[in-house]
Amino acid sequence: MSGHIDSRGGTDVIDPPAGGQPELNRVMGPKLLLLFIVGDILGTGVYALTGAVAGEVGGAAWAPFLVAFVIATITAFSYLELVTKYPQAAGAALYTHKAFGLHFVTFLVAFAVMCSGITSASTASVAFASFLSDGLQMDWGGGSAALLIVALCFMALVAAVNFRGVGESVKANVVLTLVELSGLLMIIFIGLYAVTQGRADFSRVVVFDSPSDKSTFFAITAATSLAFFAMVGFEDSVNMAEETKDPVRDFPRVMLTGLGITGLIYVLVAITAVALVPVGQLSDPEAEAALTQVVKAGAPNFPFDKVFPFIGMFAVANSALINMLMASRLLYGMSKQEVLPPFLGKVHSSRRTPWASILFTTAISFGLIYFVATQSDSNIIAALGGTTALLLLGVFTIVNISVLVLRKDTMDTKHFVAPTVLPILGAIACAFFVGPWTGRDTIQYTIAGWLLGIGVVLWALTWLANRFLFAKKTYMRDPEELGDPDHAHH
Repeated sequence: MSGHIDSRGGTDVIDPPAGGQPELNRVMGPKLLLLFIVGDILGTGVYALTGAVAGEVGGAAWAPFLVAFVIATITAFSYLELVTKYPQAAGAALYTHKAFGLHFVTFLVAFAVMCSGITSASTASVAFASFLSDGLQMDWGGGSAALLIVALCFMALVAAVNFRGVGESVKANVVLTLVELSGLLMIIFIGLYAVTQGRADFSRVVVFDSPSDKSTFFAITAATSLAFFAMVGFEDSVNMAEETKDPVRDFPRVMLTGLGITGLIYVLVAITAVALVPVGQLSDPEAEAALTQVVKAGAPNFPFDKVFPFIGMFAVANSALINMLMASRLLYGMSKQEVLPPFLGKVHSSRRTPWASILFTTAISFGLIYFVATQSDSNIIAALGGTTALLLLGVFTIVNISVLVLRKDTMDTKHFVAPTVLPILGAIACAFFVGPWTGRDTIQYTIAGWLLGIGVVLWALTWLANRFLFAKKTYMRDPEELGDPDHAHH
């Protein structure tokens, strides 16, 4: 795609894209973009992780969420410089491509981001089926056929909404975000109510306690590596740059506002949880979900255990939809950069959605859903969630370095510029949290290794396919284009 930035800083695409494909539909203004970012970050992380984080650090459960928020915000500054400098789909993979120009590295970054999105969406689909089972009081245990069928049908519905159009997808995101936001605000307000009733004990909030006798530093490190999964999601929005009305103007204030809102909610939820429920109960894997315990302690007569599965359904549905939107736009953008086969850049003429990429990512998600839904071990979902955060931390490290490398690529147009110290701090912090000293479960490194191994094989196949297509294109090209004077005409 070629175009220019107009005098207001907005993107005005003036040239038709190569291959005669229509442009994606620009429907996202600041409000829709904000709800997209907030909805993507909120996801299911805080619902699932509050108890686990408290188990690592005791009453100071808010601290790891705060550290994760700071690291995410530092990295967001790098993304903001790059998305306003290059307002195109494909996000981190595009920035890596422009910074280093190495097909292999670009492909692996694209593959890692795609895997993180599809893995997250697939586990969310299985979680949707589980929440539906709880809400309807059905007995669809792990590995049951009913769980698998519901999860697959749900993902097919997500694909249909994705194909229908980004406008419809974003409207669905608005509804889903408002519902999941209401669930978390309900917990915060119940906490405030409990304070007036004398049920809260805020002295626990400053008590640091690590059950495994780790030092304070490594206990917070281990808890932050868990909490970080709750903060990822802001990076997905840059893949929607070609469907945002004015990405250069809107992204900086909207992304930072979205991060601020979600960071504040997470810290307040963590403080509320610890003040109302003793940490031992909160982190007990045999007990009810941590936030259900919080509501029971703060408002004993409120039937949150009946409401929670349905709020959870909305939260995971939003996570699945946003991640599949991101993954399909990533492949579309990389196809336009000729890193992936041109077929994945196909856009539907009337819906103006990347239908080929949607089909491809949905097919992969079906395979992952089958793998997750047929496992009776619930730990596999936690492992996949941790692997998502691990892959993204590696990608964030590369993005922070890319900002510094691309400073040499000066632009005539205005764009956001991050303070130089932030990408440096971001690269160091993200690289640190990739390491095994964070206390990550080793299965996360195993899964990530297998996924990247598959990525290397696919890169080799893609490289060969692109060589073949280039050779064929050169052979079939018109003699005039090859400079044959006997065939030139005016």
